[in-house]
Amino acid sequence: MQTGTLISLSAYFILMLGIGIYAWRKSTADSAGYLLGGRDLGPAVTALSAGASDMSGWLLMGLPGAIFLSGLSQAWIGIGLVIGAYLNYRLVAPRLRTYTELAGDAITVPDFFEERFEDKSHALRLISALVIIVFFTLYASAGMVSGGKFAVSAMGMDYGTGILLTAGIVVAYTALGGFLAVSLTDFVQGCIMFVALVMVPVAAFLVLGGDGVSQGLGAAEASRGVAAGTLSSLIGGTSLLAIISAAAWGLGYFGQPHIIVRFMAIRRVEDLPTARRINIGWMSVSLLGAILTGYVAAAFFAARGGAPADPETVFILLSQILFHPLVAGFTLAAILAAIMSTISSQLLVTSSSLAEDIYKTYLRRDASERELVTISRIAVGVVAVVAGLLALDPESSILALVGNAWAGFGAAFGPVILFALLWKRTTRLGALAGMIVGAAVVIAWILAGLSDTMYEIVPGFIAASLATWLVSLATPPPPESIERTFDEAALAAKAGV
Repeated sequence: MQTGTLISLSAYFILMLGIGIYAWRKSTADSAGYLLGGRDLGPAVTALSAGASDMSGWLLMGLPGAIFLSGLSQAWIGIGLVIGAYLNYRLVAPRLRTYTELAGDAITVPDFFEERFEDKSHALRLISALVIIVFFTLYASAGMVSGGKFAVSAMGMDYGTGILLTAGIVVAYTALGGFLAVSLTDFVQGCIMFVALVMVPVAAFLVLGGDGVSQGLGAAEASRGVAAGTLSSLIGGTSLLAIISAAAWGLGYFGQPHIIVRFMAIRRVEDLPTARRINIGWMSVSLLGAILTGYVAAAFFAARGGAPADPETVFILLSQILFHPLVAGFTLAAILAAIMSTISSQLLVTSSSLAEDIYKTYLRRDASERELVTISRIAVGVVAVVAGLLALDPESSILALVGNAWAGFGAAFGPVILFALLWKRTTRLGALAGMIVGAAVVIAWILAGLSDTMYEIVPGFIAASLATWLVSLATPPPPESIERTFDEAALAAKAGV
C-alpha cells in the first residue's frame, strides 16, 4: 500500500476510535444512555446516522457491482429504497418516537412490542429478540465479507486479516461508546461516503468523456453478447417480476431495527421533518453516485480492455486508478465507513436484545444498570466473533447476504410495526402471528431456492400483513388502556408528520 493511502486510512481509524472514547466518557453510565443515547440526537446526526447504518458496504461494493454486471435495470433497488425511506419517515418515525416514550419508555424494538401490547407472557419480546439475533448476525457477516474483500483489493492483506481488522476497530468503538459512539461515527462516515460517491463517478466520466462512455458501453455489451442499449436501460434485459423484486427493497425499511431505533432516539418529534429532508437528500445523491459508479465502470474497463476479477470491487479499482494515493485513501475510507457504520449498528442492536430482552428478562430481572451495560459490551464481542466466522467464505456475495437479512427484518417486523402504529385494533396474538409468519415465509422461500424468481421480502411481507390482520380480527379487541395510549401517541406524533 502506498504511503498516502496508508496515511488517509490511519487517520480514519484514529478518528473512529477517538469518537468512541468521547462517547464512552459522555453517556454510558446506564443502559438507556448506552443503548439509546439518552434520546438526545439532533436531526442531522439522526438523519446521517440512519442513512450510514442503512447503506452498508453494499452501497459502495455490492450495488456498483450489480450495475456493472447487469446495467441500470438494477437501479430499481435504489428507486425502491428512496421511496421506502421517505414513507418510513412519514408513517413510522413520528409515532414510534412518541409511542416508545409513552409505552413504558421502551428502548429496544422488542421492548416496544411488549409494552405496546401489554404482553405479560414476554412472547413478543422473545420472538422479536430471536429474529434480531439471527438475522443481524447474518447481516453483520455481510459487513465482514465486505471488510475482507476490501482488505484484499485495497490494502494487499489476506481475506481473514481484513475481517479481523474490520471487526477489531468496530468492536472497540461500539463497546466503548455505545449508541452515541455509533451515531456520531455514522454521521462522520455518512459525510465521507457522500463526498466519495460524488468524486469517483464524476472523475471516471471526465477521464472517458461522453463519447468514451458510449463507446465503452457498446464494447461491454458486445463482449457480453447482449443487445445494444441493454446496460443503459431501466427495463432492458429484465422482467416485470425482476423490477418488482428490486423495487421491493423499499418495503424493508419499516422493519429494520438499526434504522428505526434512530427515530426512538431523536431529541424531539418536531425535529423529524428536518431529519427527513436531510436523510432523503443524502440517500438520493449517494445512491445515484453508486449507480453511476457501476455504470461508468462498465464503460471504463471495457474501453481499457480489461475487467475486474470481482465486480464488487470496481469502486476500489477506480479510486486507485483515478486519484493520487492520498485522495484514494480518502475514497477507500468511504468504503470502510459504509462497512463499519452498518456493522456497529447491527452489533449494538443485537447486544441490546441479548442484554435487555434475554438476559434481563429471563436470567437476571434485578440486574443493575452497570451490569446491563457490561453484558451489552460483552455481547458486542460475542456477536462479532460469530459473524466473523460466518464470513470466512470469500466467495460470499455481499448483496445476496444483505438481501436475505433485509428481507427477514422487513417481513418479520415491517407489517407488525405498521399495524401497531397505525391500526388500533391490532392485537397481541395478531402481532405475534405476523412476526412468525413473516420470518418463516422468508426462510422457507430462501431454502426453496425461489429468490431468483421473486425477492423473498414480497411474499413474506404479504403473508405477515395478512396474518396480523386476520388473527387480530379473530381475537378479542385490545383493552381500553392500550387504546388510550394509542390515541395519545397519535396526537403527540402530529408535529413530526
